[in-house]
Amino acid sequence: MTTESGPQDHEAEQAPGTDQTGPDERPARPGRWRRPGPQQVPGPEQGGRGGWRAEGGASFGELTKLPGRMSVRLRLTLLYGLLFFMAGALLLFVMSVLVANILGNVKVIGLGFISDEQAVELQHQFVEQTMKQLVGRSLMALAGVGVITLVLGWFVADRALSPLQRVTATARRLSESTLHERIALEGPDDEIKELADTFDAMLERLGQAFDSQRRFVANASHELRTPLAINRTLLEVALGDPEASDDLRTVGRTLLATNARHERLIEGLLLLARSERELTTRNPVDLAEVAATVLEHAARRDHDNDVAVHPELTSGTALGDPVLLEHLVSNLVDNAIKHNEADGGELWIRTGLLDGYATVQVENTGPVVPAYEVERLFEPFRRLNSDRVESAKGAGLGLSIVRSVVLAHRGAVYAVPRPGGGLIVTVRLQPG
Repeated sequence: MTTESGPQDHEAEQAPGTDQTGPDERPARPGRWRRPGPQQVPGPEQGGRGGWRAEGGASFGELTKLPGRMSVRLRLTLLYGLLFFMAGALLLFVMSVLVANILGNVKVIGLGFISDEQAVELQHQFVEQTMKQLVGRSLMALAGVGVITLVLGWFVADRALSPLQRVTATARRLSESTLHERIALEGPDDEIKELADTFDAMLERLGQAFDSQRRFVANASHELRTPLAINRTLLEVALGDPEASDDLRTVGRTLLATNARHERLIEGLLLLARSERELTTRNPVDLAEVAATVLEHAARRDHDNDVAVHPELTSGTALGDPVLLEHLVSNLVDNAIKHNEADGGELWIRTGLLDGYATVQVENTGPVVPAYEVERLFEPFRRLNSDRVESAKGAGLGLSIVRSVVLAHRGAVYAVPRPGGGLIVTVRLQPG
């Protein structure tokens, strides 16, 4: 493995026009970030068949689905407003009937100036005009108070749904980190508190199940390390015997290589179990120093292929566990070297601040990686194209450990195929 120094004075943030490239574009120039981005998933065709077209271009099916697309807050607000208008209309009707009845009992006395027929006509006109003004002004008042009621209903609905928003926010955080947090909702024993307590009980059971699984993996790995260490010692002693035959030496070297592979597998399982736990150490760590240390150690080891390494390191401080972060970068580099080209391969490692996040990115040449295989590479014991024959390249835990360490640090990891072959893996962590 050879190391070639890349540009050291570039700023990680100064990377205009370096968006993620597609399969038909040229690779980015050295010294430039490959910005990760969300996968563009095509949606359903607009205006396709399957529904009558309404006036204005909206399909009848979309119009019927409109109430289901409203938020609960909006639906509660409209429900509050509808109930108010119905109650107001009923009150206005009853009040109109009562006032009309009262005005109907009013008698107009002519006192000899007008006849009885004229008095009845004046009474009828008085009642009619009074009722018109009363109903008109009452409708205006109902409309004005109704608007105020809708505004108040919006805030009341938000207040009523705030415990549910807290449950949702907690669930979203837990899906991206660990299971040690709880909602612990306080308040009366109503339906929402019952839902929150049920969710907390479910998280408790899930946490216990995952902890039990991790303890089992860790304990089993520890128990297996001792016999493997004994086997390695015995094999090395047997191979060191000058009277050992060639057949015995061949078998011994084969068993020693198999034993070494099992040791690497157990070390990977131990690291995977440790990285999935809650972090107990959070210190500021400069990713540039971590990457430099990893490259120095990697240069001392023997590799099956000769890879030219291009370090492009700038300071980027992350908050986390220094040991786990070193394992993260080491796994990225080892994975890029193992799965690189047999001869003349290249590897770029970049560190720094990108969009406000402490970022490390490893890009390598190598075989073409289908886009649909990228997500599966982060699963334990998963290899490209489900290859389990070439297991000498590793145990299939490298990227799984990377993802576990990133999730423990509440960061994000992105991987995209590199144009021309290879992979680009980008890790973003919270700045320290």
